[in-house]
Amino acid sequence: MSSISHPSRRTFLGGIFGTAAIMGFLKDPDLAIAADDPELAKRFKDLSQNGNSTCSTKFTESIVTMPAMSRITGSCCSPMEMKRYAKQVNGLAKYRDIAMIPADPYDIPAGIAQKMIPYYDVQLSGAEQQAYDHAMANSNEKGPCCCQCWRWKVYGGLAKYLIREHGFSGKQIVDVWNLSDGCGGAM
Repeated sequence: MSSISHPSRRTFLGGIFGTAAIMGFLKDPDLAIAADDPELAKRFKDLSQNGNSTCSTKFTESIVTMPAMSRITGSCCSPMEMKRYAKQVNGLAKYRDIAMIPADPYDIPAGIAQKMIPYYDVQLSGAEQQAYDHAMANSNEKGPCCCQCWRWKVYGGLAKYLIREHGFSGKQIVDVWNLSDGCGGAM
């Protein structure tokens, strides 16, 4: 049940914003999300307008020199979309017990990226490789990202780490990759 459709909420919002505004909430999912979670809307606005992420080789090489507490932010390829962003952040919450899985696909701690990049070159066992190959064949991007940029190495490394250290299946890696897709767009 949408919180906007609840009668008391609709009356409250209608009294503050007017019926036309409520109809806008019902037609525009971004406005409805912003009303339900203003902090998420604020983060979305900041990350979508102030990102530092690029797909360049130079950017990928710079990650190892970043202070561990710095952040890799924003989309690397297409504009972010609020509805998808909310779905991703909410979906990633189920992995919060694994510190190496960033909670926000558009706000990656450089320290995590630095730890995951070396895992990209890890050789997996036969069964582990099958899980990784399953993820490559079945994720939305047919890999950890739409192109072989820094995200490909970070999230490819993350997948190998999760398979090796946490026993993740290929299906679980697909879920992490799809929720962590930072390319932007609606997908």
